[in-house]
Amino acid sequence: MKEFELNEPTLQLFLPDRFDVLRGREELDSIVMPVEAGLHMIDEQFSDLVNSGFGAMIILRGLSGAGKTTFLDTVPMFRPDVVTVRIPFGQSVIEALEALDAADEYRLIIIEGREALGRIATSEIEEGLHAINSFLRAPAGRTSLVVWPTNTDDLAEKLTSIAESIGASALIGTEEVVYKFDGPPSTDWLSIAEQTTAALNSGASLSAYGISSEEAEDLTRLSNTLGAYLKRVRKKGNANTGTASVLSAAERCRVWTVVITGESDSEGDVAALTRGGFSQVDIDRLFTSTGANALADMKKQPERYGLLGMVLDARIIHVDPLTALAVARSYADEKLREAMTQRKMDTKPDGKAIDRISSSQLGLLLQGQQLGTRKRGPKEGSNTKAAMANLLDIARTKDSWPNKAFGEALLDAGIIENYKVEETLTANGTSRRTDLYVEREGQGFRLEFMWRTSTGRADIANYVAGKLVNYGRITGYLT
Repeated sequence: MKEFELNEPTLQLFLPDRFDVLRGREELDSIVMPVEAGLHMIDEQFSDLVNSGFGAMIILRGLSGAGKTTFLDTVPMFRPDVVTVRIPFGQSVIEALEALDAADEYRLIIIEGREALGRIATSEIEEGLHAINSFLRAPAGRTSLVVWPTNTDDLAEKLTSIAESIGASALIGTEEVVYKFDGPPSTDWLSIAEQTTAALNSGASLSAYGISSEEAEDLTRLSNTLGAYLKRVRKKGNANTGTASVLSAAERCRVWTVVITGESDSEGDVAALTRGGFSQVDIDRLFTSTGANALADMKKQPERYGLLGMVLDARIIHVDPLTALAVARSYADEKLREAMTQRKMDTKPDGKAIDRISSSQLGLLLQGQQLGTRKRGPKEGSNTKAAMANLLDIARTKDSWPNKAFGEALLDAGIIENYKVEETLTANGTSRRTDLYVEREGQGFRLEFMWRTSTGRADIANYVAGKLVNYGRITGYLT
C-alpha cells in the first residue's frame, strides 16, 4: 500500500520565523501582538518631535529573530496616525531621503538590511548618517523618526561613534544612545505561535501537528528569540507529521464522516466541529463538544489525536436532505428502490441529481475545492421531511443501500473513477469495513456515513472520535 506524501498541504506546518515572508498578508491583523515597551518608546519620540522642532533618530539594537522588523513594520497597526517608509538594502539612503517631502503626519523611516557590519561599509554608514542628520534638521524631516536596526554590538558602536563625530548624536531621541529591543516577552511566545499557526493553517492548533502545550512551553526555554522559537516549533511539527509511521504500513486513509440527518441544524453542528475551507476535523473542538467517558483518555493526549486527525485527513461533511433524496431516487438499485416503493416514496429520477451531488460539500471536497461561506438553505417542506424520514428509516437497518447510491451518483457525475461498498481494510492484525470507499486520481477516500433521524454536536463528536480510534489502531498508530 502506498504511503502518504508529505507535500500534501494539510501535513505541512506553515510557520515562518521571518516577517518578510508575511509582509502584506491579510492574516497579519490576527497574528501580530503589540510590543508595549517598544510602542511606548515610539510614542515618546513622536511626542518630543513637536517640542524639539526637528526629527529624531533611533539606533535599535536587538538579536536576530527578536522581531525588530515585525515591530517596526506593524507600528501603524497600533498607531494609525503613523506611516512607515522603508529604505531597503541596495537603495541609496541619500536619494531616498531627498525624495521625501514634508509631511503633516508622523513618519517612521526604517533603514532596512543594514543590521551588521559585514553587510555595509564604513563609508556607506558615514554617508547615510550625514544624509539622516541633514534630513532630520530640514523642514522635510521635522515629523520623521528614522530607525536604524542592528543585531550586532559592533555596528551599534560604529553608528554611535560616527554619529558623535558628525554631530548627529544630538538627534538621538532615546535616553540611551542605543535602544535595546527585546521583542515580545517569552511568556507571550506560545500564544503567538498558536495564533500564527491557526491564522496560516486553516485554523489548526499546535496539537494538530502533534505538539502538546507542555512541549511548546519547553521550546521557549530552549530559544533566545521569538524567531528561534517559531523555527523550533515549525521543525517539531513537521518532524511529527513526517515521522508519524502511522501510515507506513497502510495507506493514508482519508477518513471522511458524511453526516446526513432529518434536521436542518446539523450543518451548523458540523461547522462547529471543523475548521477551514476543507472541513477538517478540529480535535480541540471535538473534545470540548462532548463529555463522554469514552473520550477521557483521548482528552489527556490532544496532541496525539490531533496529529492522528491530520495524517488521516479526517473531515466531517454535511449532506443536505434534498441532495440525499435526489441521489436515492436517481441511483437506487433494485433493493433500495423496492424499499422506497414499499414506503410510498417517489422513485422518479431527479433531473437535478448530478448538479446537486456535484455542488454538495461532498462533491466539492472530493474535487479538491474548498468550501465557501456556508449558507443555510430554505427550510425543508413537509413532503421533503416525510420522504427523508423514510430514507433514514431504510438506512437504519440497510445503510449499504443508500451508500451504494452515493457511489453511483459520484461515479456518474465524473467525480470518482471507482467505488466499493463495505470495503475492508486490514493491517496490523486488525480489520475495518468502510461504508463507501471511493477513488479519484489515484487517491482513496474512506467515507463513513452517519445516517441519523436526529443528532447533535456531541453525537457527531463521539462518532468521529470513534472512527479516528478505529483507524488509528488499524494503521498501528494506536495500540
